[in-house]
Amino acid sequence: MSERAPIRPAAWYALALVAATQMISLLDRNILAILAPSIKADLKIGDAEMGLLYGTVFALFYALFSLPLGRLADGWIRTRLLAITIFFWSIATGLAGFAGGFLLLAISRLGVGIGEAAAQPAGTSLLYDYFPKHRRGLVMAVIAAAIALGLGGSLVLGGFAAEWWDRRYAGGGAPLGFSGWQFAFIVASLPGFLIAILMWRLREPERGAIEGIVTPRDPHPFHASFGVLGSVTPGVHWVALARRGASARDWAVNSAILVAIVAGAFVAIHWAEAFSPRPPLILGGVAVSPHALQWGVIGFGLFVVVNLLQSLRRSDPPAFAVLATSPSLVLCILIGALQSLINYGVMGFTPSFLMRSYGLSPGIIGLQFGLLAAGLGIVGPMISGPLSDWVSGRWPGPGRVWVTIVSLALSPLIAMWVYHAPTVGDFYLRFTFYSLLLTMWMPPLYATMFDLVLPRMRGLTSSMYIVVSTIFGLGIGPYAVGMISDATGDLGLAILSINWVAPIIVILLLILATRVTRDEAAILPRARAAGEPV
Repeated sequence: MSERAPIRPAAWYALALVAATQMISLLDRNILAILAPSIKADLKIGDAEMGLLYGTVFALFYALFSLPLGRLADGWIRTRLLAITIFFWSIATGLAGFAGGFLLLAISRLGVGIGEAAAQPAGTSLLYDYFPKHRRGLVMAVIAAAIALGLGGSLVLGGFAAEWWDRRYAGGGAPLGFSGWQFAFIVASLPGFLIAILMWRLREPERGAIEGIVTPRDPHPFHASFGVLGSVTPGVHWVALARRGASARDWAVNSAILVAIVAGAFVAIHWAEAFSPRPPLILGGVAVSPHALQWGVIGFGLFVVVNLLQSLRRSDPPAFAVLATSPSLVLCILIGALQSLINYGVMGFTPSFLMRSYGLSPGIIGLQFGLLAAGLGIVGPMISGPLSDWVSGRWPGPGRVWVTIVSLALSPLIAMWVYHAPTVGDFYLRFTFYSLLLTMWMPPLYATMFDLVLPRMRGLTSSMYIVVSTIFGLGIGPYAVGMISDATGDLGLAILSINWVAPIIVILLLILATRVTRDEAAILPRARAAGEPV
């Protein structure tokens, strides 16, 4: 297909279906935020434990399984993969409705994490084979808008469903003894089953054809996927290293990094216990420190990234050359991870902030804040996506990066104003300006990132991004806000505290703007030098 050829109707349908997938993915993931006060009251846990459920438990399995599922997306039928995983995570979401304690709720969250791990790698890879380069800013804008709609919709649906159920059965007699928050999880699980059926029937496009880089069929995609899982899973990865004949240097580097990660985790646990002491969680009859669980998961995720890079270096040198030696790609991933820390920390606790600060009910917050966040989350990306396409056409290379810089440099300044609003009306007015800017960063940054790799590497690239942004963004953001809130008793201060990473983000973006043109031009030479037949 020519770069400027008309977009076929099938492509728009595929975009709508992948967008719906992303929407329900974020709905099922984020519904915990609006239900947090009720869950805390029923299960008798604190903000730090809610941060574990919202971020850490989900993040561990989401990040780990995104790698093998991303590799599977690069070699198997992406529509089938999406359909199966949507069905799986919808069942896991419904399972939360039957949770009567922390453990089953945690199992539900890890199941959602495993299923949703395929959504972004497979969805992005699929759409990039339907749409040419000059329309990909718009594509990512639609996806970002769908994500925002899922985030906002989770608040509307969760708040309304839970409040309606609790009001209807205020005198008792609820079926199966369900509380409102349990009913809300079951309702949230239902749309996924329909999307799974439609996705199963979607046509699979030819990989790379739209760019003239047709990729040969992978003869053993499942074998390769399980190989990735084995090579990155701590403990099991040593078997993979031995089978591949790893050098003494590889073993030494891997062991030294493991020791450093374990030592860092112990330091972090000790600091967290002193800063914000929490009672132990009882998991299967065993008392576990929530801080030990938190930093154990972060260390696990960091070691997964190390194992992935070592594995790629030996098993797929061209992918290693393109993914690990491109400064611009590394910068994109770091920027996304740091901004995800802010986004998840803010959105994970803003509903609770509104309840505590202004005395609003979950139903009212779900309707008011949910609709506002969803609407702004659509408008922001739909402005920045086409805008970044236009700017990039006139300023190739750094054009999209500068759109991201404007968004991420200004939004933290407005946040300081938002979370000191004297009334809920003032909060919503100020949040409108804040959210409009905050939601504009994803389309230009994502479009930049996926233009820095070959078509066959987009699923793996998405998975790498997911691992880093999930472990350090979703894994740390909500936990940090919850921990600071427990320690200080000031949730607004806790939400604002994580915005202090914004100056680092802006510095990294400025460096990216100076490098991205050179690194995009070096993709094919890097790949060819490493043995890629292109």
